[in-house]
Amino acid sequence: SKDIAAYLNEVLEDDDPKLLMLALRNVAESQGGISTIAEQTGLNRESLYKTLSGKRNPRIETINSILHSFGLRLSVTTN
Repeated sequence: SKDIAAYLNEVLEDDDPKLLMLALRNVAESQGGISTIAEQTGLNRESLYKTLSGKRNPRIETINSILHSFGLRLSVTTN
């Protein structure tokens, strides 16, 4: 989880939501694939594919569910 968190934090530095979605997809693939993440989160697999393609603006609940499946959670820090 620490390596995944470090990777996602690095991607967040670019301030590009599309890159974040693609990074989440990369992590999902490394954690058993989109189907596995869909099962763990209860999200629709097809919808999850579209969300992680970087072509959609996902809801915060969706991002939160995906992060939880990786053993992570959202947090806020100061600059």
